[in-house]
Amino acid sequence: MSLTGKIFESTPTGAARLSTRKVSFSRLASALLLTGAFGLTACTRDYTVDYVYATAAGAGINEYGVDYRSGALVPINGSPVAAGNNPVKIIASENGLNVYVLNQGDSTVQLFTVDAESGQLTSKGTYPTGSHPTSMALDVAGKFLYVTFTYQPGYSETNLGPGGVNIFPVSSDFTLGTPTVQPLGNNPVDVVTSNFDNYVYIIDAELATSSTSATGQLLGFSENTSSGALTPIGKTSITTGQDGKTVAVGYGAGTSPSSIAIHPTARFLYVTDRSTNQLYGNLIIAGGLLQPMQNSPFATGLLPVSVKVDPRGKYLYVANFNSNTVSAYAIDQSTGAPTASVGSSAASVGTGPSCIAIEPALGIYLYTANALDNTTTGLKLDSHTGALQNAQNTPYPAAGTPTCAVAVANGSHATQVVNP
Repeated sequence: MSLTGKIFESTPTGAARLSTRKVSFSRLASALLLTGAFGLTACTRDYTVDYVYATAAGAGINEYGVDYRSGALVPINGSPVAAGNNPVKIIASENGLNVYVLNQGDSTVQLFTVDAESGQLTSKGTYPTGSHPTSMALDVAGKFLYVTFTYQPGYSETNLGPGGVNIFPVSSDFTLGTPTVQPLGNNPVDVVTSNFDNYVYIIDAELATSSTSATGQLLGFSENTSSGALTPIGKTSITTGQDGKTVAVGYGAGTSPSSIAIHPTARFLYVTDRSTNQLYGNLIIAGGLLQPMQNSPFATGLLPVSVKVDPRGKYLYVANFNSNTVSAYAIDQSTGAPTASVGSSAASVGTGPSCIAIEPALGIYLYTANALDNTTTGLKLDSHTGALQNAQNTPYPAAGTPTCAVAVANGSHATQVVNP
C-alpha cells in the first residue's frame, strides 16, 4: 500500500527538505511515531536533537543544544557568538547548516554557518540592507532572500517616509549577491513566503498622520522565480502619491499588524494585530489571492507580537508580549480557523516574549525569546491537543536582551508529515 503526500524529511546532512513522492504505509506510520503523533521514540545518534539560536541586543547570538528527552536547553561552548548591532531576526536555510541574522542597528544581514558536530556558529559574511530592516524570509527554492526595511533613501525616523524590500539572490554556498529593491508603504514589519507556490506576503503598518489613522495592510505578490522580482496580486497595489512617496494598499490587516505566519500547506495565512489584541485569519485561494476566514479576527492575549504554526500544521501559537504568555490554538484543517486548544489555557513564559521558535526534528518543543528578563523559555506541546507545558528546567538564561529565536535539526532525525 502506498500514498502520496508532502513530506518534510531529514537528509543525511541534517537538511530538512520538502519533497512530494510515494511512501509506503509502514514508513509513514514510522514517521508519525517519530514525530510524537503516537508517542516519542528515541531516534537520535546522540542526546542533542536540535540547536536553538536566540539573538540578543548587546550580546549577539545565544547558542543552545536541545535534549531530545526533555527539551531542555544546554548552552554550547563559546556561546554567545558576536553579531552586528541590535540583531532582531534570525532564520535558517533549508538544509539547517546556515543561518541569517538581521542586524537592525547597522542595517545588515549576517550569514553564519552551523558546525555539524558542535552546533557552533561561524560568521561567513555581512551584507548591507535598506535602512532600519525589520524582517526577512527565504523563498521556497532557497534562491532569494527577502528583507523588509523601514526607510527608502532620503527618509529616516526624523523624516518619515516609505520603506521597501531588498531582494537578495542566494548563491549555492548561501552567500548573498547584490540586491534589487521593491518599494513598499510606510512601515513594512514582517514577510513570509509560500511553501508550495511562488507567493510572498508582507504586512505593512501604515503610520498615523495628522489627517489619517493608523491602518494595517496585508500585501500579496507573485515571485518571478528567475529574478526574484515581486508583482502585486489581488487587491495589492504599489503607487506613488502626489508628494512623491510610495503608497501601498492591499488587504485589511487590523490597525498595527506585528507578525505574519503561513500554514505549511500554504492554504491559510495569519496576522497578529498588536493594538487590538487580535489574530486575523485568511484563506489563500486561487492565484495566491486572500479571503478572510469566517469569524475572523480571533482573540489573543495582550500585545501579540509573534505567531507560529507547528511543523505539522495542526496548531498555532501566539506570543503575547504584555501578558507574558503563549496562546495555543488548534487549526481546523478544513477552514483554517484557530480555536483554543483543548484543555489548554495560555501558557506563562518569561517577561516580554518577543519571538517563537519550534524545533523541526521532533516538532514538540517550543521556545520563546523573552526580551524583558533575559531568558529563553522552553515548552513541550501535546501532539494530540497542542496544549503546552513547561520543559525541564525552564527558563534558560540568555546573555543580552533576547529578540528572536530559530531552531535547526542536529543530524538525521524524525520526519514531519504535512497533508495539503
